[in-house]
Amino acid sequence: MKKIFYGTIAKNELDLIEPDKYNLLIQSLNGCEIELTIDKRKKDRSNQQNRYYHAVVVKMIAEDLGYTKDEAHIALKMLFLLKDGKVPTVRSTTDLTTVEFEEYLRKIKRWASMFLNIYIPDPNEVDYL
Repeated sequence: MKKIFYGTIAKNELDLIEPDKYNLLIQSLNGCEIELTIDKRKKDRSNQQNRYYHAVVVKMIAEDLGYTKDEAHIALKMLFLLKDGKVPTVRSTTDLTTVEFEEYLRKIKRWASMFLNIYIPDPNEVDYL
């Protein structure tokens, strides 16, 4: 059973968003060995990143290759989000943090420039909203 709780550290003290749920879980685990992991919270990709990706990046590549937007999106994920393993899997863009999504976009834009000879403008260079 893995539970994730969110909060902040202020003045060296933990301030949980849902302390009641946390306390109930702790009570239910009384006497059990546990594993506690603390990490900085990673932010999921932003709505703005998502809009830019679909309205500009995917659209431009789809048009250039003669794909639908869905086909282009799947092809880009297979090119840049494929995880090796016994059974290769493709990560979903919805699972990417804002930093990972920026890296994904950077790789796509570089690839498009090198192999498709198209320039994909940065978000501040185009109106996509």
